[in-house]
Amino acid sequence: MLKIVEKTKLWFAISLFVIVIGMGFMATRGLNLGIDFKGGTVLEISMNEEFKKADVDKVIDKHAKGEYISKTTDDGKNLEVTVKSEALTADEIGAMIEDINAEFKASELLSQDTIGGAIGNELKSKAIFALIIATFCMLAYIGFRFEFKFGTAAVVALLHDVLITLGVYAVFYIPVNTPFIAAILTIVGYSINDTIVVFDRIRENQKNMRKASLEEITNVSISQTIARSINTSATTLFTIIAVYVFVPSIRELSFPLIIGILVGAYSSIFIASPTWVLLKKRNKKATA
Repeated sequence: MLKIVEKTKLWFAISLFVIVIGMGFMATRGLNLGIDFKGGTVLEISMNEEFKKADVDKVIDKHAKGEYISKTTDDGKNLEVTVKSEALTADEIGAMIEDINAEFKASELLSQDTIGGAIGNELKSKAIFALIIATFCMLAYIGFRFEFKFGTAAVVALLHDVLITLGVYAVFYIPVNTPFIAAILTIVGYSINDTIVVFDRIRENQKNMRKASLEEITNVSISQTIARSINTSATTLFTIIAVYVFVPSIRELSFPLIIGILVGAYSSIFIASPTWVLLKKRNKKATA
């Protein structure tokens, strides 16, 4: 039998350390909000010839001065350029495209989309609202299906997953766009599913192990479900990593999913269940 609950302070300390670092970077530098939230222009350029991305970037950088993101698309044949909102005016973007066409004769502009900052603020507000609603709905469901303390422990684990994922993006200053929000909501759903499996086994063992302590019941339950949790997370992780490697166009979605699956598997075992034990003990002391 695994001794998980006895090392609760260790698990909490590890998570708190990582979260504090991430929140520190968020407080001092903030998140690297992408075009979906700050506004800007996205250009898709068909090169129609062999090219080196670094050569195109030199032309772009003459105008955008580092305030852009470029990536190859369509198996390296095309180039997508994202120019941040305050970097260039419409006329300056036009001049940049002319310089690219002059340097690379076969290139042509396929599309140009501009997103305003007001739309980004609205997306940000709706994303936060969606996360709050999802959290409260899951708290209500688990509280009804199991008990309120299970629901509270599950929400603590979910917040843990979200904060660590945000922290990773803050530390490495990875651009945050709308696919990230979709990934966060997916992570929340995935993590809660894994947590419920452990909680369901705890509830069953409470009936079968009436004389056992909360720590023993929880440790036995985790030991009985940990293989399933690891196998499920591993198979899902392999799939998402394959998507990340072989489908570059959706890396903005797959990368946060990789982080979330790893963190979610950890929190289901080392955060959610020990939190439930602490809540149960606190309640017993209050009613004693």
